[in-house]
Parts: sequence; C-alpha cells; structure tokens
Amino acid sequence: MTDTTVTRWVANDRSTTWSSPDSDDAALSFHRGLEGYEPTALIALPELARELGVAAVFAKDESTRLGLPAFKALGASWAVHRALEAHQAGTDAEVVTATDGNHGRAVARFARKAGHPARIFVPAGGIHPSAVAAIRGEDAEVVEVDAGYDQTVAAAADYAAGSAGVLVQDTAWDGYEEVPGWIVDGYSTLFREIDSQLREAGHASPDLICVPTGVGSLLQAALAHYRRAEANSGQGGEGSGTAVVSVEPDSAACMGPSLAEGRPVSVETGQTIMSGLNCGTPSSLAWPLISNGLDAAVTVSETAAIEAAHRLADLGIAAGPCGAASLAGVRESLTGDDRVSRRRHLGVDSDSVIVLTITEGAEANPVPEA
Repeated sequence: MTDTTVTRWVANDRSTTWSSPDSDDAALSFHRGLEGYEPTALIALPELARELGVAAVFAKDESTRLGLPAFKALGASWAVHRALEAHQAGTDAEVVTATDGNHGRAVARFARKAGHPARIFVPAGGIHPSAVAAIRGEDAEVVEVDAGYDQTVAAAADYAAGSAGVLVQDTAWDGYEEVPGWIVDGYSTLFREIDSQLREAGHASPDLICVPTGVGSLLQAALAHYRRAEANSGQGGEGSGTAVVSVEPDSAACMGPSLAEGRPVSVETGQTIMSGLNCGTPSSLAWPLISNGLDAAVTVSETAAIEAAHRLADLGIAAGPCGAASLAGVRESLTGDDRVSRRRHLGVDSDSVIVLTITEGAEANPVPEA
C-alpha cells in the first residue's frame, strides 16, 4: 500500500504511435438484442462550451441505461451472459460480485433476468443506503463487509471460490482476467454510440473525453476505443488525436501515483460521495492501456463534484457525484492556474470538442446540497 500526497494533475507523455488491438462488434450486437436497448443521449451543452472556451461540449448521459441509472449495465449484462455460458451454470448457481454501488445492482439485475440468484458484497458504510436498497430490490443477497473496497473484492472472490459461485467482478488481478475483459468489452458500446452521435452532430471525434475512474475498467474501454490500430492508422479517422483524461476523488486517487511510479500502486482510500470511484488499486488488465494510452490523471474534491452536479442539474442533466466528476475534472484540467500548459498537453483550443462521460444519474447516488 502506497501512502502518497495527492497531486491534482499528473500528465502522461504517452507514445502517439502506440495502439490497442481492434475489437469486434459482439457486445454491441448483444446489447442491441436486449429488451429496452437504445443509445443513451449525447446532449450538447453550449453554455459549458462558452465557459470552457471550446467549440462544443457534449454530455453522454448514462442515467437511463437499459432501465438502470448508470453505465454499469453495459458491462454487467454482457459479462453475466458470457460467464454463465462459460461455466455452463445451472439455474441454482449463484452470481457473485463486490461493488461500491452501480456494478452490483447491474449484476444482480442481469443475474435475475437469467434466472440466477445473486450475492453482492459491499463495503459497510461505503455506499449510499439507497444504493444498497436498490441492490436488495433486485432480489439479491447483500453481504456487508467491514472493510474497504479492495478487501470487499477479496471477500467476494473467496466466497465464490468456496461455494462454486460465478464471480463477475469488474477489476482484474493475476489469474482473473477473462470476466473483467468481458465487462470492458461491454463498455465499448458506449463509445461506439458516441462515434455515431457525434457524426450526426457534424463532428468527427472528440478532442478530449473525460472518464470518471475507479479501478479503471471504463477507462480501459475508452483507451481501447480511442487508441485502437484503425484509429491511429487514419483509416476512417475515428478517434485519432482524442485526449483521454481519468478523473478520481482526491480521497481515492491511484491513477496519478501509478503513472508517477510507472507501475500500478495501491493507495489508502477514505470516504467519498463519489462512492463508485472509491477504489485504491488499478485493475491489472487496464494498466497496460493506462500507462501507454492515457494523457493525464486528475483528481477532484468533494466540493468540486457537488458544484459540478448542481451546474449540470441547472442544464437539465441529473448527474450523480460520480457522473458529475467528469465536469469537475474538465474544469480542473482547463481552467486552473496551469491551464495554458495543460491545454497544450491535451491539444485543447477554441476549436475543440469535449465529451463528458456522465456515468451515473442522481437516482443512483443522490447529490448533497452545495
């Protein structure tokens, strides 16, 4: 466990020639076949574009994803499907995971739809009571662990191994990479939708996308998409030149220290209203893409996340604190004392297009008063 002083901004001088492997459309095709599937909204926010001094700002609003208030439904639906299929699990097999919020509810939902019981481990006191109630509302068994997120993940893994449960965890470690890989593949649908929606709005690709980050699985999906070989080769032009920035709460910021050390490091975590981001260790599966493809890691305070959530609410977007962290991260990156050098590093100017990944709605995680 590394004890680090929080640095608000850590730039990563990535290689512009590095690329991730291209991926197929299997997850997207699966999602299109699900009842209730439709792309979530990409909302233009010209007021924010003026405030930030750029050409356009869009919010990818994940508050209505497949009937759930967060993007996690994309990874959970695909991974539960693949994991049950791979295990050839009978209907009595229990689906198991640990969560700091939305992932657990999504796993419980799609386990129930597949006819399986679910057992969801949560850090005691670490997530909002309404989120725990929502998980129980999916007919899942909730196990509260008197420990932080990393220890809760270990408890879920131990339980699944001892009970022949099907573990569907959204972080990877040595020997456990396949299921987290399916979760990341599921998240790719979000970025494929952004491609289509930006084209419809007359834009080729974002110049900057900001990704709220816990263990890094959604960030991995973003980097896999925007650093794929096809994009970097210039074929079709999608994604070339897109800067990707991770955003974490300053009480659980492991990406910046990991970039600074050149290896994944674990940090002590505290309490945060951004409960879905309260993770102290990067996913081992995500780390190679983060180290090679991320442009910068930024941390934000509780106050900044709350202020961003209220600003988004004024603009008609009911974002939870984790989702609002995207706006807080862009503000930290582009409007602070070091804004000139940071904008230069990210390639952002008055002609740029920015996408905010609003990962959860206020229904998933209520926003405190400012």
